Amino acid sequence: MSIITILGAGVMGSAMTLPARDRGHEVRLVGTHLDRAIIDSIRSTGRHPKLNVKLPDGIAACHAEELSGALETADLVILGVSSAGIGWAIERLCETLTRPIPVVMITKGMHPEPDRLICLPDHVTAEVRRRCGLSLTVAAIGGPCIAGELAVRRQTGTVITARAPDFAQALCAMFETDYYHPRPSPDVEGVEICAAFKNFFAIGVGWAAGHLEMMAATENRAFNHNAAAILFDQAIREMMVLAQAHGGTTQSVWGMPGAGDLYVTCQAGRNSRLGNNLGRGLTYSAVRNGPMKGDTIEGAELGVSVAATLRSMMAAGKLEAAALPLTTALLDALTRDAALDIPWAAFHRS
Repeated sequence: MSIITILGAGVMGSAMTLPARDRGHEVRLVGTHLDRAIIDSIRSTGRHPKLNVKLPDGIAACHAEELSGALETADLVILGVSSAGIGWAIERLCETLTRPIPVVMITKGMHPEPDRLICLPDHVTAEVRRRCGLSLTVAAIGGPCIAGELAVRRQTGTVITARAPDFAQALCAMFETDYYHPRPSPDVEGVEICAAFKNFFAIGVGWAAGHLEMMAATENRAFNHNAAAILFDQAIREMMVLAQAHGGTTQSVWGMPGAGDLYVTCQAGRNSRLGNNLGRGLTYSAVRNGPMKGDTIEGAELGVSVAATLRSMMAAGKLEAAALPLTTALLDALTRDAALDIPWAAFHRS
């Protein structure tokens, strides 16, 4: 049995308490400063108010200021904050860690540098080493995992990737249950590009359903699934371009980290809702100030944060712009407040 501290009591971090507890590990669930109501609910009733389930017995629910105690004697940290909170999480780890503890990340995103995107596990490793001199072993979990399904023990498959293959393999053994099935992968760049960009491209796929609402009704009540399929295919093609440009493999893109995760992300959620609104003709700013005001839309946040880097890479020839027409259209919609104009003909020439 290991002692696992989960930092971030949102839906995904909290859902990970199930395979952890079912394997007999001691779990300390630490909320961020935004999770106080969640931690209070777990302490008083055992229920997670957003997952709407009772979490397994025996979880120590802690507020953010209790992180230091929760890290004492811990064997593993699961980093479950949102991508927007990764800077906050790095600060807290640097403030509280007194020894190197292995980390596995379920946080999705990429860190932009001027000339390339950096995988979050590498970014966390470098920042902790730079700020407090500790060398952490960091892995990441990708693949199709809807928190609400994991929280009721539905069949779930994921991929765990790390620079140290033995660490990824050990994590798979640590969390595998009869419903949670992780597999190791050495393709850190490919898995992480997919984990981040599936949210971004789900916006594009979601455009089709929203645009259907603006189209004249037909006598046979036809849907717009053909268009969604074209967008899905193009998303996979462009994720391959992005993954390979950063040293990743196409296997991750057509496997669970890419196609699998994009599929489940397109079924519902805030990224798809944003795409739906863009398909109805709204601009990104109109959506943020209107129907999705206050929502965290990780695909949009990623697009805004990496736009300058991707455009710079295209200009320098490190990315072939002609091979990324959907990416370019999405970046324009998110950063230039333009309508999401789908370049259909360009898809068949890229």
